[in-house]
Amino acid sequence: MEVIKALNLGLRFLIEILALVIYGYWGFHVSKGTVMKYFLGIGIPLLVAVIWGMFGSPKAPYGLTGTPYLLFELIIFGLPAVALFFSGKQTWAILYAVVTVINLVLMKIWHQ
Repeated sequence: MEVIKALNLGLRFLIEILALVIYGYWGFHVSKGTVMKYFLGIGIPLLVAVIWGMFGSPKAPYGLTGTPYLLFELIIFGLPAVALFFSGKQTWAILYAVVTVINLVLMKIWHQ
């Protein structure tokens, strides 16, 4: 069982990285201007990474707990599915959302 829990934590890390990649993908595809593409495509993932590091990561200096943390996770990890969906990648959005929800549920069950 410990191996499965470790794999779930590894999956969580991959989901965190994938979320940043999706934010970047969305940023590069949402705007028509070159400057805005780079601003959003690089800026949004950086902003999300800083916000996650400040409030959501395991060693966050201003870590959230309880319901606020759950809502924060749902926003940080739910918005990439929305971004994929509205970028025309509905199948990938659904796959990302399903894997992310399963991971979050297991993280809560196993108190990870």
